[in-house]
Amino acid sequence: MELLDHLIYQNTVRQWLIALAASLVTFAGLRLIIYVVRNRLTALASRTQTEWDDVVVYVLSKTKGLMLLLVALFIGSQLVSLPDRAGRIISNITILGLLFQAGIWFSAGLGAFLERYTRRELATDRGAATTISALGFVGKLVIWAVLLLVALDNLGVDITTLVAGLGVGGVAVALATQNILGDLFASLSIVLDKPFVLGDFIIVDEMQGTVEHIGLKTTRVRSLWGEQVVFSNADLLKSRLRNFGRMMERRVNFKLGVTYQTPREKLTLIPEIVREAITSQDRTRFDRSHFASFGDSALVFDSVYYVLSSEYLVYMNIQQAINLRIHERFEEEGIEFAYPTQTVVLTRPLAAS
Repeated sequence: MELLDHLIYQNTVRQWLIALAASLVTFAGLRLIIYVVRNRLTALASRTQTEWDDVVVYVLSKTKGLMLLLVALFIGSQLVSLPDRAGRIISNITILGLLFQAGIWFSAGLGAFLERYTRRELATDRGAATTISALGFVGKLVIWAVLLLVALDNLGVDITTLVAGLGVGGVAVALATQNILGDLFASLSIVLDKPFVLGDFIIVDEMQGTVEHIGLKTTRVRSLWGEQVVFSNADLLKSRLRNFGRMMERRVNFKLGVTYQTPREKLTLIPEIVREAITSQDRTRFDRSHFASFGDSALVFDSVYYVLSSEYLVYMNIQQAINLRIHERFEEEGIEFAYPTQTVVLTRPLAAS
């Protein structure tokens, strides 16, 4: 018993053991509570169609054991007498840990909600999904900025003076990072103005591909050849780009030539053959077909039709079917396709008289 009553740093061994036991029980109890609540919510979420319970389960899964340990040690420290300085240090560390955990919870909850919202909206409005992704980053930035200010205020830092100093320093930083800020504002412009969104097929100068990611500084495009092409956002907005993702239908203009020996009655039949070949295909709209010009080695017919889809593969399949049908009808009618030819005329000089 004398050992238990022995003083160590103004507390008996018994008091230290009681504080340690309280900390261990608190830590185990908090772990148990979170485990039970998460399992109950997981079971509830599997029976409902709402997403809020799924988000709560995900947020709880982000609870850090270190934060629970800090809370447990803080509660245990209240059962012993500590110097004022030590008490303040333990209190500040615990508050910082709770603020850090709160930041993780809020960020995880916002990220999980926006991820589900983006996945739901991506099928109908890719532009909204792109905007939500950017707003998610801004939201997380605001969360951590607020928590940082609260933490500094708790540590006794004069936030008013700090904010004023950051304002002056921000001007210097802005001047030193003009290119980075230019890309940042270009990113916001892309998100708000939506010249393209995730999934759009774009052509910029000689580069072309599908937009995979719109970041704060760069936009990444997956090219037709498989490699990833990275564009600076500022440079991208200065370029003239073609966005095939906004194309509702595709206008197709093609020419074909027949030989000069083709009879006139066959020539008048060709526009009808072309029209029949086009209208026989689904998802097409015939526009026109005309005997357009006398070429160097062919009589040229110019035709236009629309494919009622923006998909390139759909267009190629339809064009192939049209070409095969025209070829078949030309064989039936005895019409010959022209190919480059050149007629050389030889003349014999007149004999001298």
